[in-house]
Amino acid sequence: MARGNQRDKAREANQKKMADMKKGNAMSGTAMAAEKEKVAAKMREKQAAADAKKAAEGAAAPKKK
Repeated sequence: MARGNQRDKAREANQKKMADMKKGNAMSGTAMAAEKEKVAAKMREKQAAADAKKAAEGAAAPKKK
């Protein structure tokens, strides 16, 4: 009887391990690199817009001395 229980426990553990593996990233290396570059480009655009806005606000506000 103990052998059947051990087999069931091993099967459950293996199913859990396989389910965890499926949750992982399914992208290939090139797809991952392309996605990272796309996100980086979007962040650079957002940063440039924020810098431009900050520069415009700084130029518009009179400086006090």
